[in-house]
Amino acid sequence: MPAPSVEIQPFHGRSVCLFCGSSETVDPKYLQAAAAFGTGVAQNGWRLVYGGGGVGLMGASARAAHAAGGRVLGVMPAFLRSRERLFDEVETLVVGSMHERKQIMYDEADAFVVAPGGIGTLEEVIELLSWKRLDLHGKPVIFLDIDGFWQSLFRVMEDSVEAGMTPASFLQAWTVCRTVDETLEALRGMDKPSDMKHDHR
Repeated sequence: MPAPSVEIQPFHGRSVCLFCGSSETVDPKYLQAAAAFGTGVAQNGWRLVYGGGGVGLMGASARAAHAAGGRVLGVMPAFLRSRERLFDEVETLVVGSMHERKQIMYDEADAFVVAPGGIGTLEEVIELLSWKRLDLHGKPVIFLDIDGFWQSLFRVMEDSVEAGMTPASFLQAWTVCRTVDETLEALRGMDKPSDMKHDHR
């Protein structure tokens, strides 16, 4: 699936894509964790790739990364500009569809972190894991599982394995971290060219 032709400023370091919620009616601990993650990404010299919004966990992470002097790439579908309040203080692409958004975020990332979020975050990570199941990519996928937020999803995956719908090996397709510090450490451990190589199939 080729990505759309867009102008993206060159970046020669590692890029970490964050999938997370855009709601602001959440427990402050989630917003604080998103901000801490954005700061950590910047401090490690990585670029944050995210959904382009200025609200919720998305906004918290992008603002923190930007404030810490990091590079940030946001990707926002035009129809969501008012709902997710475009954060235009950083490099932001406005695209035509959700599919374009996800494709660019995928192509621009070397690894993925999935923080707490709603149905949109769930849709993004399910597609990402589906691509991994089909051997379309081998990029690291890390769940930031704050207070067990993603445990119910993991149980669904385990049920699928038990029912014979999915091979047991698929349960190794992701890493689970329970804190921001653990997540950043896991990313540092994966920060090798052999692990982070792009796959444009």
